[in-house]
Amino acid sequence: MPNAARSSSSSRRGFGRGRAQASALADIVSRRLSWSLLLGLAVSLAALIASNGNDAIGNLLSHDISALLLKATIIVCSAGLGLILLREHLSRVLEGLLFWAVVALVLSVAYAYRVELVHAGERVLAELIPGHAATQGHTVEVVRAKSGDFGVSTKINGAKVPMVLDTGASSVVLTQEAAKAAGLPLDMLSYSVNVDTANGRTRAAPVTLDRIAIGGLVEREVPALVAPPGQLKSNLLGMTFLNRLESWEVRGDKLRLHGNP
Repeated sequence: MPNAARSSSSSRRGFGRGRAQASALADIVSRRLSWSLLLGLAVSLAALIASNGNDAIGNLLSHDISALLLKATIIVCSAGLGLILLREHLSRVLEGLLFWAVVALVLSVAYAYRVELVHAGERVLAELIPGHAATQGHTVEVVRAKSGDFGVSTKINGAKVPMVLDTGASSVVLTQEAAKAAGLPLDMLSYSVNVDTANGRTRAAPVTLDRIAIGGLVEREVPALVAPPGQLKSNLLGMTFLNRLESWEVRGDKLRLHGNP
């Protein structure tokens, strides 16, 4: 039994050495063949350039025997080099081709469903970011904040202004800070409208906002009020904006604003 085990081990070592020798021999042959083909290609190109007064292109396009031989030699050498390189790096080439094929497929699918992907991304952002308005067509969706209110990210006259939905407010109402950010002339405001706030009855200044945008919804020339300094903590998205829409609704934790087509 020990002799049989030693014999089997010797056979495996002999087989391994044989494979290693065969692989080394194949590598030597491949390298020599590569150099031979490269030399043949270089000599052919040199002969092509040197012939016919250095008119390489003209010689390549001619149909005499010498030109045909040169072209055949160049083709054979180039093809041989290509096959050798491809055989040595076949796995890498296939991996690269597969990678770029997958990339092309993903890009094609993303382009084909780009609108749906944008809408899906908007919905994800609306879920993750309180007040973010997810737009789909003429509809905007806002998710309720943890406080229980619907905080809405708006742009008034191009300025970012956070607002809170207040269906009990007959008008859009802005704080002094928001009015200043929107570019309203605070020094020229006339506080002539009676309003009820959390701090009691006060007077607010009527204004007209050039533009209110929530996501893809845009309303122009919207009547609003500006509260006196210190009288309002949050900007209110009231009925002077909501009444401009085709409709609006609250379903569970989502506010949906439907703009006019």
